[in-house]
Amino acid sequence: MAVRASLLSADGERGMGTVKPVTCVSVHCRPSPFPVFIMAPRRIAVEHSKGVFNVEWPLFGELSRALALKVSRAYDPQIVVGVATAGVIPGAVIAAILDREFHSIVVSRRYGADAPRDVPAVFGTAPAAVRNKRVLIVDETCDSGETLRLAVNAIAGAGASDVKTAVGFKTGSYEPDFHSIATESTIVLPWDREILIDGELVTNPLYAGVL
Repeated sequence: MAVRASLLSADGERGMGTVKPVTCVSVHCRPSPFPVFIMAPRRIAVEHSKGVFNVEWPLFGELSRALALKVSRAYDPQIVVGVATAGVIPGAVIAAILDREFHSIVVSRRYGADAPRDVPAVFGTAPAAVRNKRVLIVDETCDSGETLRLAVNAIAGAGASDVKTAVGFKTGSYEPDFHSIATESTIVLPWDREILIDGELVTNPLYAGVL
């Protein structure tokens, strides 16, 4: 099934188209005080009429590069904060491209729960390093914006002087400050498409009915 997506280039042209978090990504990194958590897809219910967007690693890299360039032409963040869980990977990549310090914040419907909550919640505290700094918050997708709003409020509450948001995939009505692709399709991310079970890489059971 064809995937309907609106791709924004770095120039703004539109076309079709169990990890341990770290507190910072730089020459010296230290483990986060948060326990190990599982990276899981945010959206696993498929609307088959809207298709499935199966993101491969090369595409993820190009989208991250384009998003970082787009951000750099309109905003100069001093710190990049990735929304854990799945926003950590694109956040770290964009921070590396921009050569900025990277931190993470846990905002999740699933963290510490047997079943997803109706609404996401913030776990732990916002990084103290954001105080009096311009901050870019990065997540992999946004739909209703509930997760990003919580992250923005937490970072602003920690004293950031300015906060903007960026996502790889805009899948709903919420408008982040920057995004790479707008699509209503279900997003399948490359880093959790397959997982190790009994020593073998197999399709992630959370994607049952999607792939």
